[in-house]
Amino acid sequence: MALLGRAALIVALGLLAYAALAGALAAFRGRRRLAESARNALVAALGATAVASLVLLGALAAKDFTFTYVAEHTSRELPLGYTLAAFWSGQEGSLLLWLLILLGLGVSAVLLNGRLTRDVLPWVVPILAGVATFFAVLLVFVATPFATQAAPLDGLGLNPSLQNPYMLAHPPLLYLGYVGLTVPFAFAMAALASRRTDERWIVATRRWTLAAWAFLGIAILVGAKWAYEEVGWGGWYAWDPVENAALMPWLVATAYLHSVMVQEKKDMLRVWNAILVAGAFVLSLFGTFLTRSGILSSIHSFTQSSIGPWFLGFITLVIAASTALILWRLPLLRSRTRLESLVSREAAFLYNNLFLIAFALTILWGVLYPIVSEAVRGVTVTVGAPYYDFFAIAFGLPIVLLMGLGPLIAWRRASLRALGASVLWPALAALVAGVGLLALGAGSSRAGLIGYTFAAFVLAAIVHEFARGTRARRATGSATWLGAFTSLVGRNRRRYGGYVVHAAIVLLLVGAVGIGGFSSSRETRLEPGESVTVAGYTLTLLGSDQRRAANSQELRARLAVERDGERLGTISPGKNRYFAEEQTSNEVAIRSDPLRGEDLFVIADQFRGQTVFLQVIVNPLVNLIWLAGLVFLAGSLVTLWPDAREQQRLARRFAERDSALARA
Repeated sequence: MALLGRAALIVALGLLAYAALAGALAAFRGRRRLAESARNALVAALGATAVASLVLLGALAAKDFTFTYVAEHTSRELPLGYTLAAFWSGQEGSLLLWLLILLGLGVSAVLLNGRLTRDVLPWVVPILAGVATFFAVLLVFVATPFATQAAPLDGLGLNPSLQNPYMLAHPPLLYLGYVGLTVPFAFAMAALASRRTDERWIVATRRWTLAAWAFLGIAILVGAKWAYEEVGWGGWYAWDPVENAALMPWLVATAYLHSVMVQEKKDMLRVWNAILVAGAFVLSLFGTFLTRSGILSSIHSFTQSSIGPWFLGFITLVIAASTALILWRLPLLRSRTRLESLVSREAAFLYNNLFLIAFALTILWGVLYPIVSEAVRGVTVTVGAPYYDFFAIAFGLPIVLLMGLGPLIAWRRASLRALGASVLWPALAALVAGVGLLALGAGSSRAGLIGYTFAAFVLAAIVHEFARGTRARRATGSATWLGAFTSLVGRNRRRYGGYVVHAAIVLLLVGAVGIGGFSSSRETRLEPGESVTVAGYTLTLLGSDQRRAANSQELRARLAVERDGERLGTISPGKNRYFAEEQTSNEVAIRSDPLRGEDLFVIADQFRGQTVFLQVIVNPLVNLIWLAGLVFLAGSLVTLWPDAREQQRLARRFAERDSALARA
């Protein structure tokens, strides 16, 4: 089976190399049959990669320790779910998953977009094949998952921090986001290569980009939920370099999704869009480099490996090639349309982009500076949370404000009177919210007060837009208010789905400020029968228990919980000692109260006989962060849902444009 897996990868590499070289020649010389042959090779490479993936999954399921990869990442007692998740828990398997997803998405995009981008498609195939060839080379020559050995009696097991249900979903979602950004990048570069710089490639890849962006955003939140429950420190986002590596391409992709709306509406920002789509793809590669190079010390990263220089070289090649192509086609990208007013929706989108890119660049510098310092000066430095918090406030608050202002400003040019009328009700709602928060004593954090006031403004603006649009639909003949509302959303799903996403960002902001600025904590040592009180909760130690789990020994402290004299039950923080892995992990206890909007979060740091050392944290509003993930998912689905009317409008528009060009 190992030979079959290696052979499948070698076949995939050969097919991809052919697709890249033959596809480039076919696109350059306009040879249709050769282009079809390259496309077929790309499809066949997907089949070969699927065979290799099935071989690895079969070896994992059978716990065949003759596979070195299986022995290094599983054990006999590891539950089946985590055994299969070991597919993406190690270096080699995660690269194979990357290649599989890349080819699956790439082949689908090529087969589904043949009509709309007929002139661009011949260049898309060699670009996608070129990217895939790089990963296939790594899997064949550098980091193969099919190395074999004499089978040991047992495997080394899986990292305990990865034995969490959220780790079953987080890496695949993350890869769908990272890899999905390859599709718009390939179409954008193909459009430049073929001199077709109109918005067709944007329309063809819109949903692919939205899907990749949504997967990446959901992956970040699922990873935050994992960190909150598994790492055992009481927070949800630590500005870890690898966490930041996922956030950066998401920020740039967010800027791109806003920017392409301006190109579609006003034929502006073409250069911006080409740079942003290339930047998002490069940052996704950079995030992969950070986790696999061993250059960073992080709970998320893999150990030292030999593939770091390969990734660095490939990233350099992509930057050089895409920059050269953008500069070469710069005359075609320049738009005749100019910004007419600094007070317009186009300007608001531009301001939004500037803040998003500035934020991404400051995060990038925070990640790179320790690496540069150690390489150049030999000095090890750490960029901590205060650096990132400062820029999150400096750039995040204007972004939130623009989320509320943007939908209220007219295209081209907005009069101050019309803008004032649109802003009036949201501004009054924000003012009332700000005064109410001051009255409740929330003024201790100035940034938090401003953030909450801006959040109220954005939510009020969203409600205002939905209400105004629904009234307009009702006035045009909708029978019911519900019918008017559904018709409103159905006829402009991108716009109103975007508003739902904005609401999710606001919920995230409110929850993040709550847990960051208003949490309470206490460290203590308890004997059985002793109690501690934190933020109205009283915890009494009842004792400690041990029990055997599937692949670990569990030690738990039993704590009775009361609040205001009312018994709320018990919670059991503790530790797990894993046998095969020979490691111990913290297992936190969390009691959520949806009505109060807070979590009681308890960590058992140490056990000494009957004495337990505890850290007790009360996190207010943290549940809004997880609710934001659900709202974000709902908004993303609305924007992604197919719209037949939109497709018909686009088909007519492009047909008319092609007819005009043919007559000319």
